Amino acid sequence: MPDNPDDLARLFYLLLLLMGLLGFFAIGGRRRLGASLRQLVIWALIFAMAIIAYGFRDTLRSELFPASATLGEDGAIALGRGADGHFHATLEVNGTPVRFIVDTGASDVVLSRRDAQRVGIDVDALAFTGRAMTANGPVATAQVRLDRVELGGVAEEGLRASVTAGPLDTSLLGMAYLDRFARIEIRGDRMLLSP
Repeated sequence: MPDNPDDLARLFYLLLLLMGLLGFFAIGGRRRLGASLRQLVIWALIFAMAIIAYGFRDTLRSELFPASATLGEDGAIALGRGADGHFHATLEVNGTPVRFIVDTGASDVVLSRRDAQRVGIDVDALAFTGRAMTANGPVATAQVRLDRVELGGVAEEGLRASVTAGPLDTSLLGMAYLDRFARIEIRGDRMLLSP
């Protein structure tokens, strides 16, 4: 039996709904018992699937939308861990959604060439005069300023970032952006960014 009054009210409501459905089939099913039983089983399965889906809503959300950020009651932004073991975030960069890997080992926000083009940067006009050390060795970079970057309602204007000349499939969200948060905390498959 649920301890929480809200859970008890929900259970009562669901029982009333189930009783209503059973009553409907009992009254209407006197003439067509076989068809009514078949419909009752279908409704029971739909009902059971809805309850199961609700019970696993957090798991489903994290698997279907691993890069989605949720805003907690305390203002913390929660990021989910993807199937690859990394934390992912989708930020609005210059009005375009860009998927990032959260990389606390990276100093800067680093855009792949493809993502830089998607947010309106003329990659061919960039001077790749900077150097960054990666796990695969040194790579040429170009410094840019992003007009607007937003994550979970937190917006930043004029953010410095780098565009890499090397191969990079997913852009990196490094410490240059993460330092804006007072606390970074990992709880299981969630990373919490607290303002």
